[in-house]
Amino acid sequence: MRMTTLCYLEKDDCYLLMHRIKKQHDDSHNKWIGVGGKFEENESPEECMIREVLEETGLHVTRWRYHGIVTFVSDVAQSDYMHLFSAQEWRGELHECEEGVLQWIPKSQLDKLELWEGDRIFLKLMEEGIPFFSLKLTYKGDYLVESVLNGTLMDSESCMNEFAR
Repeated sequence: MRMTTLCYLEKDDCYLLMHRIKKQHDDSHNKWIGVGGKFEENESPEECMIREVLEETGLHVTRWRYHGIVTFVSDVAQSDYMHLFSAQEWRGELHECEEGVLQWIPKSQLDKLELWEGDRIFLKLMEEGIPFFSLKLTYKGDYLVESVLNGTLMDSESCMNEFAR
């Protein structure tokens, strides 16, 4: 099981997303995701997130929120524990990324993008301000077959409805 981070930079009611179109053999090819990557030896989740955002965007995160841990289980890719963040402040200049195309996307347009179904769940949890959470997402191929939030089995729809209140 690998350890990763994912961060969604927020500005003017938009998220900075990466359209994963540059690598041929990419588990997230053609998907829109936040920025992040794998832990290096002895890194904390925060250190990994800051380093990965800097490497992929040229931006040095200075204020962030740690939202939770997402466990991805897949029948076709390596499973991972992903530490989920959003960032509200940074310094530096945005640069091109060799892993994908970076673009500021209005939050209101997320439903029109090709996202992983599980990403829709945790993005909703983030937007609702849900306190630190643990989310397990199980995929068969590209299809989400099970979601478990804080130990409670849910389907994607009921998970979204539960926290939309």
